[in-house]
Amino acid sequence: MTAVAPPPTVTLSADQARRIALRAQGLLGAPDRRAGVRGVLRHLGAVQLDTISVLARSHELVPYARLGAVGRPAVEHAYWGSGASFEYWSHAACVLPIEEWPLFAFRRRAYRDRGRLWNHQVDPRAYRAVLDRLRAEGPLTSTELGGAKRTAEWWDWSEGKVAVERALAFGDVVCTERRGWKRVYALAEQAVPAELFERDPSDRECLVRLVGQAGQALGVATRADLADYHRLKPAQLDAVLAESGLVPVAVAGWGPDGAEGPAWADPAALDRAEAGGRHRTTLLSPFDSLIWDRARTERIFKMAHRLEAYTPKSRRIHGYFAMPLLTGGRLVGRVDPAREGRTLVARRISLDSARHLPALAEALREAAEWVGCSAVRVEELHDEAARPVLAKLLD
Repeated sequence: MTAVAPPPTVTLSADQARRIALRAQGLLGAPDRRAGVRGVLRHLGAVQLDTISVLARSHELVPYARLGAVGRPAVEHAYWGSGASFEYWSHAACVLPIEEWPLFAFRRRAYRDRGRLWNHQVDPRAYRAVLDRLRAEGPLTSTELGGAKRTAEWWDWSEGKVAVERALAFGDVVCTERRGWKRVYALAEQAVPAELFERDPSDRECLVRLVGQAGQALGVATRADLADYHRLKPAQLDAVLAESGLVPVAVAGWGPDGAEGPAWADPAALDRAEAGGRHRTTLLSPFDSLIWDRARTERIFKMAHRLEAYTPKSRRIHGYFAMPLLTGGRLVGRVDPAREGRTLVARRISLDSARHLPALAEALREAAEWVGCSAVRVEELHDEAARPVLAKLLD
């Protein structure tokens, strides 16, 4: 049953809601450079992982969008091998702050209760063998465990690979490091700090904290937005929403036919709703938490953005890994990037208006420098009449 909220006492304009969302995501206002990449991770609560690497991998692009050209080795060090984070199923496969280990106890228990993963049953001897190896030898990759994937498809995984992934889901094993993009598995009891490992919050406690955390990361959100952030079920959300610390608000344009729609907001975000600050101009990963929820992105920014990596090439509109261009707090276009040696290639660019050309050039130059490219080449430009101006801006 849907949670019944008290009547909202605050009505936000669509523009106020947009600014609140940007500030909550760390894209409006001065960045916290002292906290760095780990600060971004703690603030967002989850950074999605993905295998696609065009300009850079998505988990690198997320702090870059907020902090600017932070060194890429520093990004990797902040995530892997430092004990500050772990990898688990949140919005999808995500890097999570290690402090959130207790909060996913509800999901680990649910996996245990279900027993089977990916329709596989695991021989208990194989499962014990994985744990015994990790206990005796310390952290290992699936290859080192002798159970690498036969192919990339889960249904063709070896028994050892299924066993270690099952142990990961159940919480007997944790991934706190990647080597060459391979997960490194360790016994959770050895890798998770004892004070966190020993906590065993109830499902309700986990959900209250995660809903509150999602609300803080989103600023203002519908029920669907909040549930999607950590992929909670509607019933789980509704059971704890009133205890989350979020307050009901109405947002103009978030309801049917542009009417006011119900939403929930972080009280601290409401207090800062009218605060100023610098907007970032940057390219965003399609998996960035500002825009990973496509319905929310369209509602807030009026951009219907879709990842086309798995769309046949002939049917792509904006390109394989089109990255939305954020400037002035709005999404104003898309760039489909690639790298050829020391050249950043913009395979396809579309802009809402030629007035955004300076912002586009700034984003392209900064991104090129960040990934070690010394030149930018533009292949397809939606408005070819803008090419001379863009070329001059890129000189």
